[in-house]
Amino acid sequence: MKRKNNIPKVLILLVFFIVSNITIAQPPPPGGPDGPPPPKDHHQKEKRENIEAQKVGFLTKKLDLTAEEAQKFWPVYNQYDDKLKELRSKRREDMKNAKENLEGMSDKDIEQLVDNEMAFRQKELDLQKEYNSKFKAVLPIKKVAKLYRADEEFKRFLLNELKDRKQPPSKE
Repeated sequence: MKRKNNIPKVLILLVFFIVSNITIAQPPPPGGPDGPPPPKDHHQKEKRENIEAQKVGFLTKKLDLTAEEAQKFWPVYNQYDDKLKELRSKRREDMKNAKENLEGMSDKDIEQLVDNEMAFRQKELDLQKEYNSKFKAVLPIKKVAKLYRADEEFKRFLLNELKDRKQPPSKE
């Protein structure tokens, strides 16, 4: 009588049981029926990521980049965008602090605040000038011009979307 080799069947069953136990033992995702809601930061991060994805799609469409142009452009643009975000984040911190304490601030502190605002605007302009030459190095000038226009269009698009969300539906 021939004896059958059952080792492959046993291994398959063993793997099945291990995998099923691992998946059952996983904790529920945040915000699930048994889990706590996800933190507020999580929602803000998701919103930012969604906006970034929309922006990439918007700019890609408006600029009509070739594969070669996109390969050169996006690393430069992402670097520019990161530096701009860093600069604006610092400004937001300063402005928030000033907004909360403006009435109690001395004239000297307010003067410093105004000077800081002017310095911010200059740094932002310097960054734009620096990256203007970098954009011209990786894109034709016509597409650089389209980039600036598309950037402004995207800002208006976001502002309109925000305005539409805040307005209550009209009663007709």
